[in-house]
This record gives sequence, structure tokens and C-alpha cells, in this order.
Amino acid sequence: MSLAIFDLTGRIALVTGSSQGIGYALAEGLGKAGARIVLNGRDAAKLDAAVATLRAGGLDASGYAFDVSDPAAAEAAVATIEAEIGPLDILINNAGKQHRAPATEFPDDGWHDMVRVNLDSVFFMSRTVGKRMVARGRGKIVNIGSVMCELGRASIVPYTATKGAVKMMTKGLATEWAKHGIQVNAIGPGYFATPLNAALMANPEFNDWLCKRTPAGRWGKLEELVGAAVFLSSPASDFVNGHLLMVDGGITASV
Repeated sequence: MSLAIFDLTGRIALVTGSSQGIGYALAEGLGKAGARIVLNGRDAAKLDAAVATLRAGGLDASGYAFDVSDPAAAEAAVATIEAEIGPLDILINNAGKQHRAPATEFPDDGWHDMVRVNLDSVFFMSRTVGKRMVARGRGKIVNIGSVMCELGRASIVPYTATKGAVKMMTKGLATEWAKHGIQVNAIGPGYFATPLNAALMANPEFNDWLCKRTPAGRWGKLEELVGAAVFLSSPASDFVNGHLLMVDGGITASV
């Protein structure tokens, strides 16, 4: 077997929510595997800075600022990207947010915002890019789930609900689009050192609990997610569909 099956040269990949954190790491990883990468975010200045850094590193990167949870904005942006750069071969749905509060006190607007960002965006972007992939008869969609696709934790019930839904949307889309040559899979990150987890990382009690709860005994490093993303974006995964690949240091395998 040749390692060329992991090569993304000539592929165009759009990664949502990629101006920082997991999205940025995945975009960089796909770029180093040969892909032309398209970054997305709502903060144009932060997005421009991320693109500039990647270009300085020799990668073919572009940025488009738009709200992935707005179906009209998503449709217009994808049409523009494909007209200006080319047909999208890979979509990574990474955009997401967290809001911690007891369920009895969780605000209505917080719930709706969580669903909008974590769930609506995945469907709208998958639908928008997916219909184009269906017409072309090929494509890779990778949704970013979480260990919370499988586990529950106090104070993040709405987040867990959205990530569980992303898992099942992944399976549904894979079932519907596999016959069109499209693979839809998901990655379930455990606890990684990201801006989203800054408050948890700064909490000694939580840090101690997490390291004891994780068989690997530590937080994940962002670069440790790249291999899974490259695999699910490459020809190496052409017969993998509807799968949730956990990258979690063993949390979901242990009690």
C-alpha cells in the first residue's frame, strides 16, 4: 500500500470556525498534507491574521468571513468560494461554542444560540456543500463532534444535546449520500488545550480530575487531531462512512 492514499494534493478543503483552536490546527494539517485550505470565521480581522500566518508557512490558504449558521450566508459564501477557488472536495464542520450553566438556570437565548451554532450550522453547511458534492459524485464531510456525543456531564446539557445530534446527523447524511460517492464521518475530540477550554484548564480541581479520568493521563495536543482529519479527508477512508472516530486519550473506553 502506498502512503499516497493519504495525500490531499489538489484537493480544496473548507474548515469552518478555523481562525483559532481546533479548526486552525485542522486547516493547517490539511494544508501540510497538500490541500488548498479555505478558512472561515465571523471575525474578519482574526481570520485574516490566521490566513497570513498559514501563508507565511508556505501553505495555500484563503479566508472567507461569514456566519455558517445563516443558511443564506452559507449558500452565498460557498457559491463564491467555488467560483473563485474551485469545487470543494472536503468540508470540515468545526464551528462551535460552549456555555456552562446548570440546566435549571440555563437561559432560553443561550439554548437557542447553542443549537444555532453547534447544530444548525452543521446541517446548513452540509446541505449547501453536499448538494454540490452529490452533483459531482464525490466528496468528504467531516463533522467535529465530542466525547459528549457519548457521555453526559453536569452544567453542559445543551452542548451535550447538540453534539449527540451531530453524531446522528453524521450517520443520517452518510446513509443518504454514500451512493453518491460521498463519505460523511465525524471526529470526537476529548479534552484539548484550546481557547474554548481555557476556563477548565485554569481550574486546578478540574485539571486534576481530568488527568485522573483520562487513561492517557493528560490533555490532548491539537496536533494529535490532525491524523484523524487527514485520514477522513483522504482516499484512505473511501469505504468509511457514518463513523465517529474518538480522539480522546481513552476517556470513552474507560469507566
